[in-house]
Amino acid sequence: MQQDYVLELPNDLRSIERSVDYLMDRGCEVGFDRDLLRLNFRVGLTEALANAMLYGNGRDPRKRVRVEAHLTPRMIQVQVTDEGGGFDPDAVVDPTLPANRVRPGGRGIFLIRKLMDQVEFNERGNSITMILLNQIEKPRKNSR
Repeated sequence: MQQDYVLELPNDLRSIERSVDYLMDRGCEVGFDRDLLRLNFRVGLTEALANAMLYGNGRDPRKRVRVEAHLTPRMIQVQVTDEGGGFDPDAVVDPTLPANRVRPGGRGIFLIRKLMDQVEFNERGNSITMILLNQIEKPRKNSR
């Protein structure tokens, strides 16, 4: 089973929870792992949407955020695109380095990269594509 969805969100932080819940429910319907949806997917998508609204669109209520989701039992791919000018994701500081621990910024991108199996940005830097694989698709780690 495969489902595709497109959401056009107002640039309003209050729309995040409802949108994430909606896509989580659709993920359950296609048979995706519920724990991965509740943990990795929820946090990763919430961070991406908040970044798009706060930083990409600069809190501008006239702008919108587009979410395109492709859901299967094996994989969820979500693209979040804002109407902002973009940014350079390689310039985001590593928040785990001692010098950066008290500096604001970078934590959301760090979390997304840790929680998702694949993360890519478009060249402009105003669109992020995240892929989360179901447990059965993830390579087994050596238990030693």
